[in-house]
Amino acid sequence: MLEEEQQGGRIFFSNVGRSMELEDEIRLTSVGIDIGSSTSHLAFSRIVLERLDTRYMVVERTLLHQSEVLLTPYADDNEIDAEALGAFIADQYEAAGLKPEAIDTGALILTGVAVRRRNARAIGEIFSAQTGKFVVVSAGDGLETTLAAFGSGAVARSGKGARVLNVDIGGGTSKLALCEDGAIRNISAIDIGARVIAFDANRRITRIEEAGYYFARRAGVAIELGAILTADDAQSIAASMVDLLFEAMQGGEIRRETADLHRLPPLPAGPTPDIVMISGGVSEFLYADTEQDFSDLGPLLAVELRQRLANWPPRLERPQQGIRATVVGASQYTVQVSGSTIFVDPLDMLPVRNVPVIKPALAFGEEIDADAIAEAVREALARLDLTDGESAVAVCYEWEGSASYRRLDDFCRGIVSGLTAILERGHPLILVGDGDIGGLVGMHCKQEAGVSKLVSIDGIKLDEFDFIDIGAMLETSGAVPVVIKSLVFPSLGLGHEAFDRD
Repeated sequence: MLEEEQQGGRIFFSNVGRSMELEDEIRLTSVGIDIGSSTSHLAFSRIVLERLDTRYMVVERTLLHQSEVLLTPYADDNEIDAEALGAFIADQYEAAGLKPEAIDTGALILTGVAVRRRNARAIGEIFSAQTGKFVVVSAGDGLETTLAAFGSGAVARSGKGARVLNVDIGGGTSKLALCEDGAIRNISAIDIGARVIAFDANRRITRIEEAGYYFARRAGVAIELGAILTADDAQSIAASMVDLLFEAMQGGEIRRETADLHRLPPLPAGPTPDIVMISGGVSEFLYADTEQDFSDLGPLLAVELRQRLANWPPRLERPQQGIRATVVGASQYTVQVSGSTIFVDPLDMLPVRNVPVIKPALAFGEEIDADAIAEAVREALARLDLTDGESAVAVCYEWEGSASYRRLDDFCRGIVSGLTAILERGHPLILVGDGDIGGLVGMHCKQEAGVSKLVSIDGIKLDEFDFIDIGAMLETSGAVPVVIKSLVFPSLGLGHEAFDRD
């Protein structure tokens, strides 16, 4: 019996006896779209994947077309202009010589103040329907900060033995990520951005965010819509902003006024970073990559920040991506087949689509601490802005040690406790392991932890930022096909340019 299942634009099983393992190489065309509070842009890429065991890995990534940077259009103060954005997207497809149906995969990211606009979700749905086969993410402060740190290359750079602080300065917020040993250790975000005040070619103010009024008052400058912002007043406001931004970058104890601007908790006290990278729109001015004038505070912020950094011990390095750090230039499709030791109850739970993956830092000691497991899960949810429980998540784990009753019980109860907000909303418990323990974990969660809806599979390798589809169970093997859609970020091993040092 032929059974075709279309997932993300590719057919992975034409019947229950054939698997994608027959294909050793896959070539995909991908698009990334970033709709931010200030700017929007696209990038098209060609991805080559090769099969390694049951997993396809990215071996080549070629940039096909990078769009111009568009000032995000607004129909009014609260709504993004979907029609104008749609026209821009269509123009860029034409410039790239591609049609929407030629795209295999992609990612649409809504970031910054754009996420909080009244029609942000509708924008995501419109573009997802238009281009198809997309991972669609509304990036809150935590996820946007994390995306920027990966996209800039700061996380990969820290894997070479350096403590790296990435500062992504956009139009509405600045995102700070402290990276060590190839991982993000701490994140923060603060209401400081280039377009909290914007003006036209005659320096007449056209836009003021709440933070813009705050920094103007702090600088002793009176502003209002339609008024002229002099060059001296703009510089005073920019200096005031960088004053608090630099304080936030240093971490540790900060003034109350700085704390009040934070959208995420401040960075903790700790050793001074070895390297600082600046990404986001302001980076284009700081590294003198553009002379384009967006009629905002970006160039002045860059000048003020560079002066501060000149007297700070960390060396300034160029990121691999500046304004496009949060653009997901391509999405990677990987295909795996789960192991045979799986547990699904009820069976009609499958298939599931576009489930975000968390990979908490789990400690598998001789004894497993259920409370520590729960806290690690909650931290992973917070890191990707998934704490509201609106969607199911897949918990990725790498089991170590014996599968005794006590260890299984503490692990399962910790996972369930950490996912309370999600499970209480009626979503299934989805667990993905890399070993052969999925069946045992699933049965324990069902029988001992009282989980009513769950999917527990194994033999799968996942990473944070992955999204997965789990297909219906295969009749011949009892296994399930799993499609893994991963956000592709720069790494130091895929032929990217070396870092420039100042």
